Amino acid sequence: MMRLGFVSAILPDLSLDDVLHAAADIGYSCVEIMCWPPSKAERRYAGVTHIDVLALSKESAARIMALQKSLGVSISALGYYPNCLAHDESEAERSVEHLKQVITAAPKLGLNTINTFIGRDHTKSVDENWPRLLKTWKPIVDLAEANGVRIGIENCPMLFTKDEWPGGKNIATSPAIWRRLFSDLGSPNLGLNYDPSHMIFQCMDHLKPMRDFIDRIFHVHAKDVRVDQHKLDEVGVFAYPNLYHTPKLPGLGDIDWGKFFSVLGDAGYQGPVCVEVEDRTYEGSIENRKESLAQSYRYLSQFVAR
Repeated sequence: MMRLGFVSAILPDLSLDDVLHAAADIGYSCVEIMCWPPSKAERRYAGVTHIDVLALSKESAARIMALQKSLGVSISALGYYPNCLAHDESEAERSVEHLKQVITAAPKLGLNTINTFIGRDHTKSVDENWPRLLKTWKPIVDLAEANGVRIGIENCPMLFTKDEWPGGKNIATSPAIWRRLFSDLGSPNLGLNYDPSHMIFQCMDHLKPMRDFIDRIFHVHAKDVRVDQHKLDEVGVFAYPNLYHTPKLPGLGDIDWGKFFSVLGDAGYQGPVCVEVEDRTYEGSIENRKESLAQSYRYLSQFVAR
């Protein structure tokens, strides 16, 4: 069965214990846990560390697993979303090394899935990025296979602001590129952490990928988005997307979630669906952020049994 969860990045000030307790109190059955290196965040929703994989001992892993069992809330995946192909090569190297740490930490917690971005040098084209992509990612994929870990790549373009243009900082944005990735890297352990909202503002069908790539969908994000036509008419599609599109809680944007879950279920998906809150209306306080998770749960639970 599908399981409802949320992405822990929206609760950066809470401990792992408090995050899992919050999930249990609301009714969620899983949480995607953020595993950034402990440091200052360089962008919104980044830099959140609910599990420090560098300090994960056998004892701490056992305690985390026991806590999940006692609360009836599981970890759906470990999440870390850097740019392993950053224009700044030192940034890319740090990202790759920590991603490898996240991969090797997953089995210690009884997990087989981690989620991330492929990354991209935003100053270069897809073809210009490709040789470096293959050189960087082949060892990462090999490490994942050796540890029995699947890598779910989120399909977010990461081109919302001036510093991310013109190419964006995550290359895995479309079915054509996914097919190329899966073919050239040649691993069954590489798949998608599918987020339908990223297809909407690209004017793409957000349902078709669930039919075409169901065997590669390892994890799903539930985030809605509203495209404001009056703003789009003013600035055009070549403007920064943040000028005409707005992330929203599920049910407050342009996605028909009943149809979404109908197609996802018919395609055969039986995994976690985790709410990713990036709706700024709810970010003013910890109470508001918790309420955003409760509201999302109330709405989505009509489509997914706990």
